Amino acid sequence: MTSESQNPGRRNFLKSSSAAAVAGGALITGLSAVQAAHTSYDETIRLGLIGCGGRGTGAAGQAMNTKGPTKLVAVADAFENNLERCVRRLETSHGEKVDVPEDRRFVGFDAYKGVLEQDIDLVLIATPPGFRPLHFEAAVAAGKHVFAEKPVAVDPAGVRRFLKAAEESKKRDLLVQIGLQRRHERAYMETMKRVKDGAIGHIVSARAYWNGGGVWVRPRTDEQTEMEYQMRNWYYFNWLCGDHITEQHIHNLDVINWLMDDYPVKAQGQGGRQVRTGNEFGEIYDHFFVEYTYGENSLGNDVTMLSQCRHIKSCWNRVNEYAAGSDGAVDFGGAKIFDAKGNQTWAYGDGGRGGHQQEHHDLFADLRAGKLPNEAEYGAKSSMTSILGRMVTYTGKEMTWDDAINADHQLADVDSYHSYSDTAPVQPNADMSYDVPMPGTYTI
Repeated sequence: MTSESQNPGRRNFLKSSSAAAVAGGALITGLSAVQAAHTSYDETIRLGLIGCGGRGTGAAGQAMNTKGPTKLVAVADAFENNLERCVRRLETSHGEKVDVPEDRRFVGFDAYKGVLEQDIDLVLIATPPGFRPLHFEAAVAAGKHVFAEKPVAVDPAGVRRFLKAAEESKKRDLLVQIGLQRRHERAYMETMKRVKDGAIGHIVSARAYWNGGGVWVRPRTDEQTEMEYQMRNWYYFNWLCGDHITEQHIHNLDVINWLMDDYPVKAQGQGGRQVRTGNEFGEIYDHFFVEYTYGENSLGNDVTMLSQCRHIKSCWNRVNEYAAGSDGAVDFGGAKIFDAKGNQTWAYGDGGRGGHQQEHHDLFADLRAGKLPNEAEYGAKSSMTSILGRMVTYTGKEMTWDDAINADHQLADVDSYHSYSDTAPVQPNADMSYDVPMPGTYTI
C-alpha cells in the first residue's frame, strides 16, 4: 500500500481526470476524486465519518476492512467523548488507515459541515435518524458518495426531504448505500431470488418480527440540559429515533417490501407501553402490532403482512421474516424453502450472512469498478413503511400510504438546533415524565 504522503501525485492525477471529465461535460463541477474517474486498487479512498457512536464506529471499521487502500481522514460527532473514543478504537484496530489530526475532528451540532468541507471521497452517516435527511442533503450538495445508516428519516417531511436529495444524488452520479444489510447478505439474496422465480408460487401473505428485550439507557446527570439528555438518549424520543418500529423493525419491513417489489397501500395497527413505563424510556412504545396491506398479487388478491415488534424482557423473541405462497412457504432469516405440506425443499446452508461487513465489501468493490448503485429510494420508502406503522398505531386509525407520506407531519425542525442550550422539541412534565401518544386521541 502506498500512502498518500508517499504518492503526492495521486490526488493531482485524479483532479486532472476530474478536469478532463468536466471539459467533456461528463461531470458536475466540484465532485470528488473517485467520482471523476474509475479508480484502481492502488488508489486510496478517503473517508469521512459523521456520527461516532457504536454504529458509526462499526461502519468506519467495516469500510476500512474492504479490499484496497482506504483512509479515514475526518470525523464529526455532537459529543467530544464519543468522537475521541471512536478514534481511539479505530486507531487500535486499523492503525495507519486512521489519519485524523485535531484539526479534522469536529464537535457539535454543526460538526457535519466540517467533515463535508474536507477532501474526502465518501462519507459515512450514522447520526441519530432525525438528523439524517439534513446530513444526507448536505452530503449530496457537497458531491460526496454516501453510506447512510437506516432509517433515513423519522417523519413524512423527512422522507420527502430525503427523496428530493436522492433525486439530486442521481443527477450527480453519486453512489448511495443504505444500511439495510439484508439486501447484501448472500443467503437472503439467493433465497429471495428463488422465491421470486416461483419457488413457493403466488405470494399470499407475509409476517415480520423484531421482538426482543430492548436497548441501552443512559442516566440523566445534573449538569445536562434537556437537549443534551435527549441527544444522549436519542432512542427514546421520536424526533430523533422514530420509535423502535422505525429504528429496528425497518429491517424486517424492508425484506417484505423487497419481496413484494412494492410498498403497502394502507395499514392499521395497535400497540402501547405496558411494561417499559419509566421516565427514562422517554415517549416511545414497548410493543406494536401492525397489519399492512399490499396491492394485488398475480392472482388479483391483496396481500396482507402481519408485523410485530416488541421491547419487553423475558418474552418470546423473534427477529425474522416469513411468507406463504400458493405452493409453499419461505423462512427468509433461516434461508429455507418449504412445499405446501411443510416439507423443506431447499436451504442455503452455512455462510452467506454477515451483512454489516458484506454491504461495505459490495460498496467499495462497486466504487472501485466505477459502478454507482443508488439505494436511496428504497431506503426512504422502507423508512416510510415503518413510519406509517407508527402513525396508524399511535392514532388507532387506518391510513393509506398516500395520505401518510403526504401528511403535514414534522416532529422537529432539526435545522434550527445548534447547541445544547436550544429548547428541545419535547419537554418533560413536572414529574419528569413525557407524554406518550394515546390511540384515539393522538392526531397527525
